[in-house]
This record gives sequence, C-alpha cells and structure tokens, in this order.
Amino acid sequence: MQLSHGGETSPTGAPVARWSVEQVLALAPDASSRKAGTRLGAAGPWSGTGCDATGAVWGLCKGSGSTPYRTVVDTTGPAYACSCPSRKFPCKHALGLLLLRASDDAAFRPAEPADWVATWLAGRRARAAQKGGSSVAGGDGARGPVDTDAARKRAERRAERVTGGAQELEQRLGDLLRGGLAATDRSGYGLWEETAARMVDAQAPGLAARVRELGAITGSGAGWPVRLLEECALLHLLDTAWLGRDRLPDPLAATVRTRVGLPMSAEGPPVRDHWLVLAQYDTPDGKIVTRRIWLYGRGSGRTALLLSFGAAGRSPDRALPVGATIDAELTPYPGGGQLRAEPGEQFGTTASAGPPPGIAAAAAPAVYGNALREDPWLEAWPVTLRDVIPVPSKDGWQLADAHAGAQAGAHADADADADAQADSTADEPADGPADARTGSALPIAPAALSRPGLWKLVALSGGGPVTVFGELGHRGFDPFAAWDPGEREEGGGTTGGSLVQLV
Repeated sequence: MQLSHGGETSPTGAPVARWSVEQVLALAPDASSRKAGTRLGAAGPWSGTGCDATGAVWGLCKGSGSTPYRTVVDTTGPAYACSCPSRKFPCKHALGLLLLRASDDAAFRPAEPADWVATWLAGRRARAAQKGGSSVAGGDGARGPVDTDAARKRAERRAERVTGGAQELEQRLGDLLRGGLAATDRSGYGLWEETAARMVDAQAPGLAARVRELGAITGSGAGWPVRLLEECALLHLLDTAWLGRDRLPDPLAATVRTRVGLPMSAEGPPVRDHWLVLAQYDTPDGKIVTRRIWLYGRGSGRTALLLSFGAAGRSPDRALPVGATIDAELTPYPGGGQLRAEPGEQFGTTASAGPPPGIAAAAAPAVYGNALREDPWLEAWPVTLRDVIPVPSKDGWQLADAHAGAQAGAHADADADADAQADSTADEPADGPADARTGSALPIAPAALSRPGLWKLVALSGGGPVTVFGELGHRGFDPFAAWDPGEREEGGGTTGGSLVQLV
C-alpha cells in the first residue's frame, strides 16, 4: 500500500504524501463510518473542493439540509474539522473527502484556502506553536508553578496505599494456594471481583486488572488449573517486586510502577526520526477503547508504541495512516522493555520505502525471551519476520521460514523413500516437519485465526515468502501487517512492496 505523491511540500519543506484508499479506510473509527464514508467518496455530493501545498484539503458536502457541511483535513497531522454534528473522528464527511482525494486527483485543484478553511488552519497552527513554546518553557505559565513538595507527599501516600494492597493480595494468594486451586471454580467470580475492588481502593488498578483476569481463567476450558497457577505466580512476582522496589535497578523499578498502575510521564530527550506507521488497531477494555499504533524509526532502528484512549462506543481521536512515514519527534516513557512513547512535533508525511529489517522465524523466540528479562509481565513483543510462509498446521496455521519449508519437503521425501508405510506422512503439509525437525515455524496466535486478515496473508503469500509484522507472545504470533512481495529476489527472497493491513 504505497503512498502516492503529488509533488507538494509542507510548511517545513518536507514532501506531503497523498493517502491511498486503504490508508484512508484504516482511519475510520468503526465499520459504519467506513461504509458511510465510502458512499461519500464520489464527486456527486461535493463542491468547492481544493487543496494547497501545506497538505490541507477541503470541500463542501451536500447533506439533508440546505447548507452543505464544511469539511477540512490537515493531512500532516492528521487533523479534521467538519460542521456536521457527528462526534466521531474522523467523521464520514472527512473520510469521504479523503477517499475522493485518493481516487480522483482531478477533483482537487491547488488553490488558496477559502476563508473558513484559512481560519481553521491558522488557529490549529497557532495552537501547535503555543504548545511547542510552553513545552520548551517547562509548562503552561498560566497554571502557575508546580508545588513539588505537595506532589511528592501525594505520591508517597499513594505508594503506601499500594503497598498495603500488595500485602493484602499476597495473603489472599497464600490462602488460595493453601486451599487448593481445584476448588476455586466453585467460589464463583464474586471472590475475584471483591479482591479486585480492594486493589482499586488501594489505588493499584494494574493489580486489580490482573485479579479480574484470574477470575476468568476458571471458565477457560480444560487445563485451567495450570494456567491459573501460572498467572498467580506472575501476580506474586509483581507483588514482591513492588514490595522490594527499592532494591531493583531503576529501569525495572519503573516497569514495576507501570505494571501496578501508577501514572508515568514521558521523559528524556525527544527522538526525531522518519517513523513508518506499521499498524493501528483498537481493543475494547471495559469502559474505554484503547488504540495502539506501532511505529518504526528508519534512522534510529527503534520500535515505538503510541497509545490513545476513548470512551466506550467512541473511537480515540489519534489516528495515523498505516503505511505512511511520519517525520516527527517522539519522547519515550521510562522503564525496562517499555516501547511506549508520546508524540511531539510533526514535520511532515512522506511516502513509505518498504518494510523494516526483519528476522527469521527461528530467531524470533530469542528476541521475545530477551524482552522478558526486562519485563517479566510482558504479554507480547513486536517482531518483523522476513521471508516466512503461512502454512496450515494441525491446530491452525503457522509461519515457517522459507528455507525451513524447503528442508521440510526434503525430509518428507526421504521418509517416503525409507519407509513404504509413510505415505500419509509424506502427504502432510510441509509445516509439520518444519516445526518438528527444524524449529523454524511459529504458530499463529488463536486470536488471529478468526480474523479475515489471516486469509489476506495467505492470499498475499500465494505459497511464497512474505515479510510480516506483528506481536510474538506465549500464545503465538499475531500478524498485524504484511508487505506485498512484489518481485521475487534471486534465491527466493522478497523485495517487500506495498503494505497490507491485517487487523
């Protein structure tokens, strides 16, 4: 999914890329907005459309009333404004405008912005400049000086409450183990909810969330006592880490504070880079929706995670076009194994230049293992796999190294020649031998097996190697994006073409 480029430049001198249809649809907050925006992606309802060299596009969309809706998008943000009453960002009119821009270049002629467009753009840029100035000065002067002594005392009081909650949780875990895990399914969910409420009272939302997860394990099917014991052990590890945090290295201590639920702020010097937007997806979490955006820095080689939140039923405001490369500053959060960052000033959006460097499937578990040393409570770690082939397995699908697939075929042929009764083995998919004999295949996580993106990946591969980005965890590899292989390199490798989103 390559960005097309119209030769425009942003105010900073960086080129402004025009988004593709797939990238625009990826910005939609939900399926209904995507469908409604698609209907408005034709020239029929639009008038007064235009664009300028700074990356702004605008137009008037005919609605049910006599006055058309005024819609403007700053693609360098991105940021949206529309006179419609919708509370979704972007609304269907902004999506329709961008879809029209992506599919019909003739509908947008370079022009001076209309007065209402110029007013909005000027206000947006003034606010951005003011925000940048206040951050350099150390904050908003109108808020007055920060009372550091009062803030320190509040933090100490909260730490004392969290410590009390962790000590109580340790006692409850001990009682649970002494009573036997097999009997916990008869206690019902109320026991866990009451314990979680106690952790909320102790101002430790991270501990509360983990306790609620324990309550769901008893109904997770066969083998649940083993899984419950594993999660209890991780919770015990987090409790003891908090109680002994003064003896931990600073990065690990920061990770523990994050895991128990204490608020942390981005700190350190910002990192300016050309950040490739790898994936964007939303996950419901009770009363909020969490949006995760994965980025890769071309110059620094860093992988970064942007988080934003919205109320249940509403999409978070922050959205970036998947496949684009953003020239921007990011400030990292503290903690070992923490990839979260806070976005800062953005200087432009440029066309993508292919996938980041990838590794073989055989090397990926070691990468995840190294990350676990920094953060033992890590569920998954971002990995880009290069030259892997999706192949069926007994329990679903897996990603096998391309060379392992060839070796597997050779093993199967040798078995067939050596044993006349091995016909059924010779007919098995190549992934079975690849997994058993070479250890070069990763199972695809159960959560991904029911998503349409899996079949996109299979079709994209066509039995050949592809480059895939996703998260590797103890449940397997969850693919988020893949690159169209384009032309095959000599030796069977891939050049890495346009990006296809899988979530």
